[in-house]
Amino acid sequence: MLSDRRSHRRYTINRIAKFQPDAYTLPRDCMISDISDRGARLFAEGIDIPDQFHLLISDDDRGLRRQCKVVWRLGYELGVQFTDPIPAGWRI
Repeated sequence: MLSDRRSHRRYTINRIAKFQPDAYTLPRDCMISDISDRGARLFAEGIDIPDQFHLLISDDDRGLRRQCKVVWRLGYELGVQFTDPIPAGWRI
């Protein structure tokens, strides 16, 4: 049986988010499949996502911007590591 070796729990959220390579480009849509304090799994069909970018996550009450680095790619899925500090008071 396979075990999960992650040190931070991941949560399935299936939420639309946006990624932005830099301040001079328009944000593009992607889907967050799951997320933790340290990273996330994204799905972006037919879009070229650079190795580093900002992920814009929003809900009804607030917005969050996280700096990301791609750590793996598999087809249209990719895993990212958050490279900025965890925002104070942020909860998944």
